[in-house]
Amino acid sequence: MSASLLALEGVDLGHGDQVVLPGLRLDLHHGERVALLGQSGAGKSTLLHALRQRLGETAAWCPQQHGLVPGLAVYHNVYMGRLAEHSALANLWNLIRPLAGPWRQVAELCDALGLAGLMRRPVGQLSGGQRQRVAIARALYQQRTLFLGDEPVASVDPHQALRLLDLIDARHATSVIALHQRELALTHFDRVWGLRDGRLVIDAPAHTLCLADLDALYPDAGSTSADVEREGKGEGEDKAEPAS
Repeated sequence: MSASLLALEGVDLGHGDQVVLPGLRLDLHHGERVALLGQSGAGKSTLLHALRQRLGETAAWCPQQHGLVPGLAVYHNVYMGRLAEHSALANLWNLIRPLAGPWRQVAELCDALGLAGLMRRPVGQLSGGQRQRVAIARALYQQRTLFLGDEPVASVDPHQALRLLDLIDARHATSVIALHQRELALTHFDRVWGLRDGRLVIDAPAHTLCLADLDALYPDAGSTSADVEREGKGEGEDKAEPAS
């Protein structure tokens, strides 16, 4: 068993006085790729927020709503991932004239994420899938060993989702990623955490599970497996994105 990064033993998680996940017990180990599944409102974001608080500066963060500044260029949004590493004067100068080192680093990330040629474009002019890749680029730019993502591949097609997950894995030893694409959870991840009704009802190696096990996390879906997979892609999926 690899080293434990975090252990929660009967911890209540929530917001203020509202407990969303009571008595939660789980362990996160170095080198694990964990898929976090559950219906909307099951507590996935609550759990990720708690992990982020406890793991601190070791974890890169990619939020569900992206957290981008629409009026700023792709480059500046990615650069914000390491804003605290530079002086206020350097950050101000960078707004006017990008710093050479960060520009090269961000350019490499943008090339890998299919955003080449868009670095000077305001994020508000991008498609949903492109904005999602900018948010991933900002998290990767932080250069941390652990990646936390709240549905970071919800707005792209399955082929792109797999490619993005491969890029995340190449740069992070450990990851916890919330998603709805159940087949990806089984084929791409080492472990699955499944939330239902405020409880962790699945905590098992992915290879020991099947789609029917994951179906139990979505009791109100009333749909076929294919329907759930389409839901997981999100309404903002880009069927065909412009090259620039």
